[in-house]
This record gives sequence, structure tokens and C-alpha cells, in this order.
Amino acid sequence: MLSTKINYNPDVLNCLANLSNDEVFTPPDIVNQMLDLLPQELFSSPDTTFLDPASKSGVFLREIAKRLLKGLETQIPDLQERIDHIYKKQIFGIAITELTSLLSKRTLYCSKYPNSKYSVTKFESAEGNIRFRETKHEWKNNNCVFCGANKANYDREETLESHAYEFIHTTNPKELWNMKFDVIIGNPPYQMSDGGAGSSAKPIYHLFVEQAIKLQPRYLCMIIPARWYSGGKGLDEFRKNMLNDLSIRYLCDYFDGEDCFRGIDISGGICYFLWDRDNKGNCVVNSNKNSNSIIMERKLLEKETDVFIRFNEAVSIFRKVRSFKEESFINIVSSRKPFGISTNIKIQEKKSSNSIKIYAYPKDGYINIEKVSTNKDSINKWKVLIAKAYGERGNFPYLVIGKPFIGEPYTCCSETYLLIGPYNNEIYCENIITYMKSRFFRLFVLLKKNTQNAAKGVYQFVPMQDFSEPWTDEKLYKKYGLNEEEIAFIESMIRPMDSSEEK
Repeated sequence: MLSTKINYNPDVLNCLANLSNDEVFTPPDIVNQMLDLLPQELFSSPDTTFLDPASKSGVFLREIAKRLLKGLETQIPDLQERIDHIYKKQIFGIAITELTSLLSKRTLYCSKYPNSKYSVTKFESAEGNIRFRETKHEWKNNNCVFCGANKANYDREETLESHAYEFIHTTNPKELWNMKFDVIIGNPPYQMSDGGAGSSAKPIYHLFVEQAIKLQPRYLCMIIPARWYSGGKGLDEFRKNMLNDLSIRYLCDYFDGEDCFRGIDISGGICYFLWDRDNKGNCVVNSNKNSNSIIMERKLLEKETDVFIRFNEAVSIFRKVRSFKEESFINIVSSRKPFGISTNIKIQEKKSSNSIKIYAYPKDGYINIEKVSTNKDSINKWKVLIAKAYGERGNFPYLVIGKPFIGEPYTCCSETYLLIGPYNNEIYCENIITYMKSRFFRLFVLLKKNTQNAAKGVYQFVPMQDFSEPWTDEKLYKKYGLNEEEIAFIESMIRPMDSSEEK
């Protein structure tokens, strides 16, 4: 019998289980895509210095070392001399935990102790150039002044991990290493529990980006969640700075984070970017969805707006619609808790003399009219109601929002829904619903909606219409002069909403 020998040498760093959705290991292929963004002559210079400020597996450092070993072959022909120079003078890391410091050193030096005989290069200390220093939070008003960690959650005994990451727990990051870095690159921790209800968490990835920029490297490349596109929870100032920063020359966006990190569900998707200190200009935006990539060079902000359009194919549509200078649909959408009624309110099953119908989750019912504390004038009018949250995953086309429905006079709703209106006649509400069910409407919601949250803000880009008449996609496409390619894009992204869809 003939036997066939198969050479199979898997990269162990492709096989690592991730620590959590907060601390995600980066696959080697993504690391190399990020390194490809850098001028490759950096890897042929014996003077280029690299820092990973949030080292976990050490994969960034390893892949940098491989490129330098190749790039410096002619300048430093002796292999051991070349290894010693690269590892001691060019590559540096700050580990996020003691465990990841050992893993990173094992990955880079082939030994978790770089002063041992098993290390590919010999250091005097067991730390090498990958440091981990136990750092403490600095508490003020029960929160850390550096990262915002909640004292109740993170003021732990010394044997437990405090997640006080060294790189972001200093006002002057230059003090960490008394040297200048040409390239800062990595994948920082994403968030920390903030002590809120349920799984409430505070983003911290932006703190690593901001701290790295303080060091003014020639190049900065980081992979982070894409939720910052819409701002929110501590990210508004970061969003403003990033979208106005002409040093961001490349942005690779994955609408579905699993297309980048297999098996990891990161709400809002993932992106990585290249920040080029000395070369300002337009940004190359690489939009990835359904395993397809569309590349376009443009400004991150649309002209005279604070708007970032995530999908390159939608830019021309957005510009055509914006040229009409119409008011926003957001002006007729209520804020959270339109009637001041929370989801945990006690609901009656039967109507009484002083009660009104309430639309609520998981079951509609009746409440005393005195429970309504806001929008009381909307009770006896016609209105449209829409769920405040609607989640989807996987490939397009999406529905984007739940099914809108009419709230008749003498009804209200809990905070599960938003209120649109109110109006004096039912026909007006029916016409609004025809618009909301259109693919056109829901595409413009999608441009703002990066997570399942569908609060008032996601309707910012939707243009207002005359609701004395019903609307169809064909009518909207014609009104705004959309071409066949633009229509095809909308219909590839948004699926029809029929009467069977749940509200």
C-alpha cells in the first residue's frame, strides 16, 4: 500500500481561543494585512523601531521580526547578529497581563524567559523587550481617572487581574520607554464593565489610540471595534477627532466582525486604520461586507456635515439626497420612553374605567392613564410606533428595523417602542408606514445604525417626505434620480418588508 506524507504545519496563533469579546487575539493573516499598509522600506532599515502597546499573543511582534529578518539580510549577513540587533534594538512590547507577557515572549523569543539558554537571543533580564508592570487604578469618585473602571468591580486583591493596563494609566506615555518609536501597532483591549445594569460596559480601545498619538510615531496602525463611527458612550470626542484627522490615510472596515475575527461576534463590526503623521490627505476606505471589498478614496466626513458614510456604494446616493436640502425624519421621532413608561411597569390584562391600552413587550395590556407622564397630548391621536431595538447578524440583505405599526387614539406604549407623530388622521400614519417599509428609508437608517440599538439618532440621515401621499421605492428612486447601479446596491442591502414581519 502506498502512503502519502502530508506536510501540515499550522500556525498555533491561528488556533488560540480568544480571551473574551473584550480582549481578542489577532489572526496572523490580519496582522500581515495591517503590516502591508506600512512602507515596506521600514523593514529594510536597522534603525526602525516598533511598539505593540497591548501585546497578547505576540503575533504582531513575531510578524514584524520575520519581515526585518528578511529585510536586513544584506546589511547584517550573520543570522545571529541580525537576530540580536532586531530583537534588542527594534522590537518592543507592553503586555496587557502577566500571562500574555509570557505568551508574547514565548512567541517572539521562543522562550518565556529571554535570559534563558532556550531564547533565540540572550537578554540580561527575564523581561527582555516585552514588559509587564503591575499597575494600579487611580480612584476618584469611585472610578479610575485614567480608564474609567468602576471601583466596585476592579478594586481587587493583588492575586486577581485588575485590568489596569500600563499604557493608558499614565499622563505621559513617554515615561514608559525613553525612546522614539517609528511604528506603533496592535490590537488593544476593547471595553471594561462600568458597573451598569446587565452587561453594561465602557469602551477603552480609544484610550490606546489617543495615548499612541501622544507619542507621535511616524505611523500608527490599530485594529478596533467600529462602533466609534457613531460616537456614543465616551466616544463622541474620539469620533470627532478621528473623522477630522487627515493623517488617517487608510481605513479597512468589516461590517460583520466575524469576517475579520472568525467565531467572534463584535457588535457594530471591526476596523483597522493607518495613521501617517507626515502625510496628510484623503483616506482610502475599504468597505468589506458579505466577503466583498469595495475601495474608494475620499474624505471621512461628507462635505459640510459631521457624517461618515460606512458603505462606499452609498456615498453617491447620500450626496444626491442631501442636495435636496430636506428636513430630517428624526424631527418627528420621539426620544426614549415616549410616554415616560419603563419596560418593567405592571400591566393589567383587562380594561378598566380609567385605563388605556399600552403596547409593551412581551405582551400588550392596559395601564392607568395617570401613569403617563410625558406626551400626554399624543394619547388621543393617531401615531406610528416602532421598536427601539432590532438586531440582525450574518449576510445582507437586512430588514434593519422592526415592523412599524399604528397606535390608535387612546393608546400609549412602553419604552420598548418609539413614537412617530402624532397626527389627527389615520391616513397620514398609514402613509408614513409605507415610507418606513421602503428599502430606501431603511438604507438611510442603516447608514447610522451600527448595532441593534435603533433609538432616535438612527433616523438622522432619513429625509422627510410629504405624508399626504403614500410612498414606494420606485417613487423614491425617481424623485432622487437614482441610477440602476445605485438601486441595485440598495436592493442588495435591504430586503422587502412584508405584512408577515413581526413588529
